[in-house]
Amino acid sequence: MIDWNSFTPLAALLGGILIGVAAVVLLLFNGRIAGISGILGGVWSSDLGDRAWRLTFVAGMLLSPAVYGLVTIMPESVIEADTTTLILAGLLVGLGTRYASGCTSGHGVCGLSRGSVRSLTATIAFMGAGFLTVYLVRHLTAGLSL
Repeated sequence: MIDWNSFTPLAALLGGILIGVAAVVLLLFNGRIAGISGILGGVWSSDLGDRAWRLTFVAGMLLSPAVYGLVTIMPESVIEADTTTLILAGLLVGLGTRYASGCTSGHGVCGLSRGSVRSLTATIAFMGAGFLTVYLVRHLTAGLSL
């Protein structure tokens, strides 16, 4: 459900623009795709020089909400799933990322902007799986004790 009181289209547009600019800057100045799974995975398997920019990128992602919180009131975050569901969801996302050779940021933001058919296929699969999961969980299993 959308909390219309917290709906901020201007902030969402600005965030999308910043993500796009960050992806372009990383590609132009570093020759790298801003796919988070590849960046994070390379932290442990790359040489020291390559590791530095990867750690900086990840640190920026982790610190950004704190910096944003300094200039505005953060919306309340409520997680409605239990720990088991969150762990299962994380494992399924990781499995999908592995099979698709990348994550939604790599395929959906960077791959689509480069016109990659593989990224289009992966993004359709990611989104389709998400739509199907939400439908099943919200409508078909509503009220069932799993």
